[in-house]
Amino acid sequence: MQTHLIYATCANLEEARKIAKVLVEERRVACVNILPQIQSLYWWNDAVQEDSEIAFLAKTTRENVDGVVKRVKEIHSYDCPAIITTPIENGNSDFLKWIGEECQNPG
Repeated sequence: MQTHLIYATCANLEEARKIAKVLVEERRVACVNILPQIQSLYWWNDAVQEDSEIAFLAKTTRENVDGVVKRVKEIHSYDCPAIITTPIENGNSDFLKWIGEECQNPG
C-alpha cells in the first residue's frame, strides 16, 4: 500500500488543530503533526506578503489523498490553501503498515 505525506499551512494553531482533528476523526489520515509557528513570505494579490503561519504534516494512503485535499479545502479559511502531497518512498515498514491500517475513509 502506497503511503503519502501531506503538508499544509494554516492561519493559526486553532485552525490547524481543527483541521487535524477532523481528518483523524474521519479516518482520512492516521496521524497529524502540527509544527510550531513558521514565517511565510509569498506573492499574493500583486505584492509580497509576510505572515506567521502554522504548518502540519499528515500521513495517509494514496487512496485517501484526493479526499483529504478536498476536505482540507472545505474547512480551511484561506481562498487558496497550500496543500502539497508527496509519496513516502521508504521508512519504518511497521509504521507505514500502521498508516494503511488506520486510514479507512477514501471519500
